[in-house]
Amino acid sequence: MSIRTPLAHVRGLGTAKDGTHHWWLQRVTSVALVPLMLWFVISLLGVSRADYEVVQHWLGNPINAGLMVALLAAMFYHASLGMQVIYEDYVRPEGAKLVAVLVTQLVLFLLGAISIVAVLKIALA
Repeated sequence: MSIRTPLAHVRGLGTAKDGTHHWWLQRVTSVALVPLMLWFVISLLGVSRADYEVVQHWLGNPINAGLMVALLAAMFYHASLGMQVIYEDYVRPEGAKLVAVLVTQLVLFLLGAISIVAVLKIALA
């Protein structure tokens, strides 16, 4: 005997309807973050004692700017996915959960956009 509704049985969906997709996206972003973070740490070691002009020249390289934007996008998206899972698992009631998810996603989106604009501003200056 199944606890799934007949419609859910026909569609083949679980209770959350998109948990596998969410799980998969979180794993993909975490795998993408490993080489990006390694590149970032190694790059920071190379320019750690440099002045602004050297860092601007380094970030002006399209490869470095592109990797930095990719790192920021993946990092903020991964954080958004992770925080959503935490809220869904531990926050009650449903209204507080919805508000927490929406506020967190908005804040992380804004921080990500500001960070990417800052990188592009430095890279294109």
